[in-house]
Amino acid sequence: MASHSQDHYFVPDSSVYPFACSIALFCIAMGGASYLNGISFGSGLMTVGFIGMGALLFRWFGSVIKESPEYNMDVDKSFRMGMSWFIFSEVMFFAAFFGALYYLRNLAIPWLAETELLWPGFEASWPSAGPIGAELLTGGLPDSTEIMEGTKYALIDPLHLPLLNTAILLVSSVTLTISHHAIRANNRTQAIIWLALTVLLGFIFLFYQAEEYIEAYQILGLTMGTGVYGSTFFLLTGFHGFHVTLGAFILLVVLLRMMKGHFSAEKHFAFEAGAWYWHFVDVVWVGLFIFVYIL
Repeated sequence: MASHSQDHYFVPDSSVYPFACSIALFCIAMGGASYLNGISFGSGLMTVGFIGMGALLFRWFGSVIKESPEYNMDVDKSFRMGMSWFIFSEVMFFAAFFGALYYLRNLAIPWLAETELLWPGFEASWPSAGPIGAELLTGGLPDSTEIMEGTKYALIDPLHLPLLNTAILLVSSVTLTISHHAIRANNRTQAIIWLALTVLLGFIFLFYQAEEYIEAYQILGLTMGTGVYGSTFFLLTGFHGFHVTLGAFILLVVLLRMMKGHFSAEKHFAFEAGAWYWHFVDVVWVGLFIFVYIL
């Protein structure tokens, strides 16, 4: 049985959720690998895994929410430490990708140009020449035939959708901070309004990023196969988009809980954890905008 005393550290009941989630994760991994290798049941197994994971997380989070009134400040402190270490691990995750970007631009490509290991005449330029024979257009757009053949591509204009998305995320950090100050002042109505606006801005960002990817593939000819620039571009922006999606859903759950009367001016760590994560995602995007789109 769980220990519900406020004088002792909260010990939850035994749970089957971690074991069940490991099964769902196995189905996702096995289904994904099977799908990529052309095995017929792969997509179905992966779908079952995702559905199972979603249902389990819904139940699991619900159990944690029901337990939360029993938490004392020792549990609150451990949650803060855990979230801090989690965000630190995310910082290292993106630092590895930014490090790879630096290595490619400043070390690998110049070395390959000097040794001509790829093909004769390969030049040390960024964006790189991409697949052999591909040409970066700076004064126009490739036509449909050139896109299909992968011979020409153009870059995304950083002052168009990327700049708009930068403004959206920066504004969302402001609205989230206002919401945080409102909940600390015990003004629940204002906190809900500003948090709802933050969530809306997050999903607007994702909409425009999807528009950017469609433009890149269908109009610019910039794909995952467009050399090392294309692969690093979609890797960095894609993982960031995944984190924005996760952060938006975290804040959406916090919003729904706030609308149901959860949290107080003194105890609202779930809100704070989501806010920390969202501000981290915003800072990463500023780095992406500068080092991927601008430089």
